[in-house]
Amino acid sequence: MPALQDFKAKTITGTDQRLAEYLGQVVLVVNTASKCGFTPQFTGLEKLYEDLKAEGLVVLGFPCDQFANQEFAEDAETADFCQLNYGVTFPMFAKVDVNGADAHPLFGWLRSEKGGILGDAIKWNFTKFLINRDGQVVGRYAPNVDPSAIEADIRALL
Repeated sequence: MPALQDFKAKTITGTDQRLAEYLGQVVLVVNTASKCGFTPQFTGLEKLYEDLKAEGLVVLGFPCDQFANQEFAEDAETADFCQLNYGVTFPMFAKVDVNGADAHPLFGWLRSEKGGILGDAIKWNFTKFLINRDGQVVGRYAPNVDPSAIEADIRALL
């Protein structure tokens, strides 16, 4: 059975990273966008990370440009935007596709583990997947679910 630790991704600065590095932590994976109506959720995601990282939470942000071209062309622009406007310190990765033939394998797995209301496709930016310390997906949250609304679910896994 696949798990988070079976995947790797390129960081926003271009380094290949095995996601096995996060095994033993509670992980919140989010497909992000810098120019979306939900972009202010970066504030809530950063607050969760800051408040709970000492207990074992890590937030992983994956920029995506599949929804109405709401992401910058260059990863460096995305990194600067997130840090300057929202103080993001949680790990960010290079831009990925989350649906379709070119979807990052991580998102193919996430979607297969926790489908949405209308099938497994991700419908918009800021869809969130909660992964337990063993690397298994235990929750999926719609884009309009504020990060603070899932804090209790995260704490239950910590």
